[in-house]
Amino acid sequence: MLAGRRRARQGGEPEMRSPGEVAVVGAGLVGCLTACYLARRGYEVTLYERRPDPREAAPERGRSINLAISERGIDALRRIGLDETVLKAALPMPGRMMHAPDGTLSFQPYSAGGQRAINSISRSELNRTLLDAALGMPGVRALFEHRLTGLDVDSGRMDFDTPGGPVTRTAQVVLAADGAYSAVRGRLQFLPGFDFSQEYLDYGYKELTIPARDGGFALDPGALHIWPRGKAMMIALPNPDRSFTCTLFWPKSGPGSFAELDTAERFEEFFAANYADAHALMPDLADDYAHNPIGHLVTMRARPWHVRGTGGAAVGLLGDAAHAIVPFYGQGANCGFEDCVELDRCLEEAGDDFPRALAMYGARRKEHADTIAELALENFVEMRDKVASRSFLLRKRVEHGLERLLPGVYVSRYELVSFSTVPYAEIQRRISRQRGAVAAGALGALAAVALATRALRRR
Repeated sequence: MLAGRRRARQGGEPEMRSPGEVAVVGAGLVGCLTACYLARRGYEVTLYERRPDPREAAPERGRSINLAISERGIDALRRIGLDETVLKAALPMPGRMMHAPDGTLSFQPYSAGGQRAINSISRSELNRTLLDAALGMPGVRALFEHRLTGLDVDSGRMDFDTPGGPVTRTAQVVLAADGAYSAVRGRLQFLPGFDFSQEYLDYGYKELTIPARDGGFALDPGALHIWPRGKAMMIALPNPDRSFTCTLFWPKSGPGSFAELDTAERFEEFFAANYADAHALMPDLADDYAHNPIGHLVTMRARPWHVRGTGGAAVGLLGDAAHAIVPFYGQGANCGFEDCVELDRCLEEAGDDFPRALAMYGARRKEHADTIAELALENFVEMRDKVASRSFLLRKRVEHGLERLLPGVYVSRYELVSFSTVPYAEIQRRISRQRGAVAAGALGALAAVALATRALRRR
């Protein structure tokens, strides 16, 4: 049975409703998962991707920032039976390993019991898995090297540049999952009433590699490694081939920046002085630094996430096309996967009325996307600067102590974000309530101690 696409007629016969082919622009992570959900509902889906088939082409050098898949993403995969397949290629990381400038290591578990983990996985590996899953479902096809150059919102007409020349396609439903620099959203930005903003950090990122050492991992694979250095940092995530994908997050200008360290000699000297333990493990450091590009860190916000054309076409935004965020909470892909779940839920509730479902989806998801965008920006400061401070470590110990003392009642923000599916905005409200209750409890305890002390003095 095609879930959500049958309506009973008066005589009891189910009536099929379909918008025809659904076009999904972008065959990345969110686009492929969207195709899986739509195919499960019985829709015909065409994925349009500007790049070559990622299963046949090598990943772009220096663009693979490893993903940390956690419960939100796993939940979305679990709903369509892909969680076990994906997690087979992932490595669990139950905590952070902090690397001090002198090489001292300290491990910080993510959860109070130390049992819960986020999962390191290659972006390209996950993309290939999801693409195979989508194309393995009835009614799904993919057209690669199709770069969107034009979109008529009213009719659903799409123009593409391809190796064989320009082509035109039409769909009543166009879903944009084509990333932070979405070509579809670029067309919507010219429409009256469409709000869009972008905010760049004055930081860039560059990918490096720590290869396997003597056939094994050069670092502990059960942790996300962080080298916090005040205004900059490096992270490293493990890979199944026993290498680590490292990412430098450095200022674009000023002391210790990409602009200042513009020669191999300057970079090598600076890196060896500030990341000495990592430097000894990176034989390809100079080559990686010279040839891997500098990426940009941007937060993008848009409103609305859907448009209804006068000709009946409907256009919607998902994932980074709707809400690109910086990677410092490890929630970009997880948040995008939640979009797929919510859109599927809205289609069910709307009886597969796509325009209505898209309106519901945008209204429900917008505040949560805005919340995780702010949390990700805050977490950058925490990761590069605060994680090594005594006050931060004390606060974490207190948090974990409260979680053990009040299981299910007091839960840290990190655990709620990474190990639950509680909506992001609701997490903020819950944390505020928890802090208020803890503060009230602390004041009450202090008052009780003061009264008891006064009573003892009167005796």
